[in-house]
Amino acid sequence: MMMLVNCSGCWTPLQLPPGARSIRCAVCQAITQIADPHAVAPPPSHHAGPPAPSPHSHAPTPPSPYSHAPPGPPPSPHGRKKAVICGISYKFSRHELKGCINDAKCMRYLLINKFQFPSESIIMLTEEETDPYRTPTKQNMRMALFWLVNGCQPGDSLVFHYSGHGSRQRNYNGDEVDGYDETLCPLDFETQGMIIDDEINAAIVRPLPRGVKLHAIIDACHSGTVLDLPFLCRMSRSGQYVWEDHRPRSGVWKGSNGGEVISISGCDDDQTSADTAALSQVTSTGAMTYCFIKAIENGQASTYGSMLNSMRATIRNVGNSSGGGSGGALGGGVVTSLLTMLVSGGSVSGGLTQEPQLTACEPFDVYMKPFSI
Repeated sequence: MMMLVNCSGCWTPLQLPPGARSIRCAVCQAITQIADPHAVAPPPSHHAGPPAPSPHSHAPTPPSPYSHAPPGPPPSPHGRKKAVICGISYKFSRHELKGCINDAKCMRYLLINKFQFPSESIIMLTEEETDPYRTPTKQNMRMALFWLVNGCQPGDSLVFHYSGHGSRQRNYNGDEVDGYDETLCPLDFETQGMIIDDEINAAIVRPLPRGVKLHAIIDACHSGTVLDLPFLCRMSRSGQYVWEDHRPRSGVWKGSNGGEVISISGCDDDQTSADTAALSQVTSTGAMTYCFIKAIENGQASTYGSMLNSMRATIRNVGNSSGGGSGGALGGGVVTSLLTMLVSGGSVSGGLTQEPQLTACEPFDVYMKPFSI
């Protein structure tokens, strides 16, 4: 059974494996020695005063709600840009998806080459990672989300991209307008459970101070309000939009601590997202991730509203694509070229019925606001 101990340097709670006598903190790198419970404790000294503070000591880091940050030195957020990218294929299971790791690779490429995110400031969680702390398990996802927002300061730009299964479950505390909590499904969700929207909101939304911007790009089923943000942009097929108020009836605040949070999700809470080759005509991708990148690369993302319109138009037009080969109506361009470079293969194609959604902490002017990461 795992035991929790506080780091001797920064007091972050650490999970101690059974039988271990020391543990290194991934946040401050201090090594905490664990006393042998069978050893005799030394008598207390009556002459020793409190230890003198080190001239190089820092203020204690607030305890992590998820044990500790990912192992190893935290990536340096050069230029105040950090990202967590999670792609889960659930390989060799009945839940297997074909395009999610492709999505993760494409998103990493986009952030580095289009938005100048340093590669060392991006945590990738996929089944292809060899580091056991970089596989997309529930615990690793929790640690990565804590790392993403830990120590953020005004001017920071944060990104959380997820491509994988999403679900929903009945809500019993009355804080959901539709009566359901939306969830993300880690690699080990069948044994460890799903990550619900309340937890995601508490982890990466509510801690954000003024001046910090977070973009969540969630390519999953039932993902419309998976960050539990207070306002959802409801758009008609003609492009008209209104903001829906999704604040809980209980009055609990689900927004940030002054930071700007915008979530672009693959579909509405009661819809499913597609894992398809119909868009790239080269290999499988998540429909929303493909349309998101396509809108940016084609210059159709000057504002959040124009991006959302472009993404929806691309998905609606899938059924009109001629199909067969890279010369179809939606094939070609930067996204398909990137996919060709990264992977090869294919999957089921067909019409799509999902509708990407936009949610935000504050609705005013977000739709017309210039898009930037």
